[in-house]
Amino acid sequence: MSTDPLASEPVSSPPSTPSEASRRSRRSRDRRGRGMRGPGVVPSDPRTPVLRGRRERFDDVVVDLVGDLERRWSDRLGLMEYAVEDTPQIPDDWDDDTVPLASLVRGGGGHPNRLVLFRRPIEHRAEGRDELEALVLTVLVEQVAELLGIDASEVDPRYRPD
Repeated sequence: MSTDPLASEPVSSPPSTPSEASRRSRRSRDRRGRGMRGPGVVPSDPRTPVLRGRRERFDDVVVDLVGDLERRWSDRLGLMEYAVEDTPQIPDDWDDDTVPLASLVRGGGGHPNRLVLFRRPIEHRAEGRDELEALVLTVLVEQVAELLGIDASEVDPRYRPD
């Protein structure tokens, strides 16, 4: 420790040995006991599965279910776009008790039909992966049935109304 003549507090000097410096840097990297951060957390082996987030898992469910519906109804659906958004943009004049789970915009004049699922409201209503899959299936089937003008039970045999 050295003393700065202009300051009343002692000023610490740089670490005297390399081992002291490495101990400080290790301690500051993991100072709250949470482990490594950054690129070292994800395994570099491509065969090792990487943890997927909620958004990716939700997208996987939607892609699987949309694939089933597309195979079954592609000839009648025509040009169709599917999308996932986190939350709907709710206008000011909507009732507070109503939160949409999806939005269907009919296409025309060369524009595709567009079906948007809202991830957060759907996830909020499901307690596990099975419930999530069932709810996504229900929302998709009801929207496709609306578009085609048929009963939802005709769209997919797995459909079970509430």
